[in-house]
Amino acid sequence: MERLRLGMVGGGQGAFIGGVHRIAARIDGQWELVAGALSSDAKRAAASAADLGIAADRSYGDFSDMAKAEAARADGIDAVAIVTPNHMHAAPAVAFLRAGIHVICDKPLAATPEQAAEIASVVRETGKQFILTHNYTAYPLIRQAQAMVAAGDLGEIRVVQVEYAQDWLTEPASNKQGDWRTDPARSGAGGCVGDIGTHAFNLASFVTGLKAASLAADLDAFVPDRQVDDNVHVMLRFDGGAKGMLWASQVAVGNENALRLRVHGTKGGLDWAQENPNQMTFTRFGQPKQILTRGGAGANEAGLRTTRIPPGHPEGYLEGFATLYSEAAHLIRHADSGTPLPEGVHAPTIADGLDGMRFIAACIASSKADGAWTALD
Repeated sequence: MERLRLGMVGGGQGAFIGGVHRIAARIDGQWELVAGALSSDAKRAAASAADLGIAADRSYGDFSDMAKAEAARADGIDAVAIVTPNHMHAAPAVAFLRAGIHVICDKPLAATPEQAAEIASVVRETGKQFILTHNYTAYPLIRQAQAMVAAGDLGEIRVVQVEYAQDWLTEPASNKQGDWRTDPARSGAGGCVGDIGTHAFNLASFVTGLKAASLAADLDAFVPDRQVDDNVHVMLRFDGGAKGMLWASQVAVGNENALRLRVHGTKGGLDWAQENPNQMTFTRFGQPKQILTRGGAGANEAGLRTTRIPPGHPEGYLEGFATLYSEAAHLIRHADSGTPLPEGVHAPTIADGLDGMRFIAACIASSKADGAWTALD
């Protein structure tokens, strides 16, 4: 099948997440990067495009020019990947959607609720696909866990514990990545809660299928003079009566990328940690603990669909992104030409993005009210 044509906004020289998206888009052979507005600095944009083999006439100094030009080309891009800081998600997303181009966007959805609402409105207006790259939902054992919960293997869910701990912002930010993430003008009002708290919240919701009804949050900025939170504690109440706790921190010394999810039901429990993503424990009440491995004995169809290599070979972060890019390709081909949609496509959409924005807003409101229980409207 012919590769889809991909454009990119942001992700030029010195950027981290743009390279991750480009690698992921190539893994399954579904995409070819052909255009980009890779930096707001024209010289850096041109140099970045040359580094990546993008033709000079498809390197743009401005995303709005790119949207218009690519929409007018017979060989224009099928989708654009937006890999900019949070405050620069909305304007490019709206421009490309209105130009008739599908959007793949890094999380969170936007910097403000108003920006998020505008994106959602234009998605509805245009009918174009919008995929949000919550990549942890695409790990094979997470897909397996979701299917196990849906099949009733854990019984009725009672308790959900999720945490995402890092330590890289323990001291004042001193690099490009830290600078914009701790600047409310670029990150939005939520710091840690928006950057990694949304990942934890999305993962818990994805695996359990539960919708959070209300929360009580305590947000802190432990680093002196920091303008956004760097540590988050949240209690959650889910529809149906399940309870949850979420901890996210970027000042937890000794943690690199410690995302962990535990789900406990009336019949069994699951425990998965991102730093060892190819193993998951499953325990039926009153029985010995089982260690499930990615693609190994006991793997279900949902886990096998997203497994690329034999068990025992590490697979994780980049492949999770790659699965979302492949699912984005399936969704776009289905939307544009009616190609049948394969079973098990679960790429996060605009709805997941809006849920994340509601989570951020509710956490901030609750914390300002001294941890008062706050509805996720």
